[in-house]
Amino acid sequence: MSDKTHNVDYKITEKAILISLITSDDKRAGNDAAHSLAELAQLAETAGVAVLALITQNKESADSRWFIGKGKVQEVKQLALDLEATTAIFDQELSGAQVRNLEEELDLKIVDRTQLILDIFAQRAKTREGIIQVELAQLSYLLPRLSGHGRNLSRLGGGIGTRGPGETKLETDRRHIRSRISDLKAQLREVMRHRRLYRARRKKAGAVQVALVGYTNAGKSTLLRELTQADVFVEDQLFATLDPTSRVLELPNGREVILTDTVGFIQNLPHDLVAAFRATLEEVNEADLVLHIIDSSSPYREEQIAVVEDILGELGASDKPIVKVYNKKDLQKDGEGMSLVDLPHRSLKSLVISAFVQEDLTLLRETVQELLTGGTLSLRLPADRGDLIALAYRCGEVKGQSVEEESVRIELEISKSDYELHGQPLRPFIQT
Repeated sequence: MSDKTHNVDYKITEKAILISLITSDDKRAGNDAAHSLAELAQLAETAGVAVLALITQNKESADSRWFIGKGKVQEVKQLALDLEATTAIFDQELSGAQVRNLEEELDLKIVDRTQLILDIFAQRAKTREGIIQVELAQLSYLLPRLSGHGRNLSRLGGGIGTRGPGETKLETDRRHIRSRISDLKAQLREVMRHRRLYRARRKKAGAVQVALVGYTNAGKSTLLRELTQADVFVEDQLFATLDPTSRVLELPNGREVILTDTVGFIQNLPHDLVAAFRATLEEVNEADLVLHIIDSSSPYREEQIAVVEDILGELGASDKPIVKVYNKKDLQKDGEGMSLVDLPHRSLKSLVISAFVQEDLTLLRETVQELLTGGTLSLRLPADRGDLIALAYRCGEVKGQSVEEESVRIELEISKSDYELHGQPLRPFIQT
């Protein structure tokens, strides 16, 4: 059990105590509670909340009524009075009943990690698509918890937990919320339809797409800006950019590809949010190459890598050609974070760079070019294997074709990534 108090700027009107429960299951799973709570503090500050204190409690399991123990509730209550806190933010997800009980006992606004992340997304969503997706995630989160947020909803003045759908929507009954969710899902289906049409046109035009993915604040937007000289918003904050941004990247050989920045990931990313943003994240599935951007200076980089890989697996994109790009090497310092010597050597699957070093950006462009630019294969396919002929047309660009008695000769231009993903069945029929 430990408490830590922060010095804050008291001009900020919303002031919070952050609370984390460490259960026996967490310890057995090896969960890093300190990292998670520190990240919660970053999330709170990103949402515009002053963090007054960090509190942890070790307990066998969560209390069904209070989540934390009754004694710890009283400690929090006294600390909140002493520090004049307005909000208690929990690092884990709470049930509606736990929220209601804690509100009544503490006389504070009660927010959990999921609600905090959703609130940040509500602040950051700018496009119509992003706003729809965030509202859908918020309402999906709210629906089973309506009975536990009565006092939250009645509080005036907004703040975390009340942005996005708005108080008038939150005060409607379950039937109206379900109707709104149904309407939002219909709008997202239309968004997905438009995206499919756009991707089909892009594929027909021969456009190649490279997706930037990574843990939030790993430097994806900075890389997009430095690689393409694009005018994109960059800030040293969690979820500084929410809506995906695509720009044209010119490779050393003059070929142009589409580089797309996607929303950053974070541990315990709300499931409803992943589901709502699936339409946007499908861009990753459609990419010809994925650049996994990693903050090499973070002491938690291995955990962050695991989070991103898990979400890519959930999206069905883990079998894509992926390059791990260890960014921020310029922030590495002796005795701080993790040493550069711990990072992998350069290969087609991993690079160590700084987004502000031109030689590193050139190296990254060359790696992308090497992975995407293939050669021409001379194929001699059996005339009765229509499946192989169709495969050749699907996975590359046919430059020439001639028909013989029992075979079809095809000159096929194909990228290395497409060949690795789709072209292996053609291997026995390559003519040297």
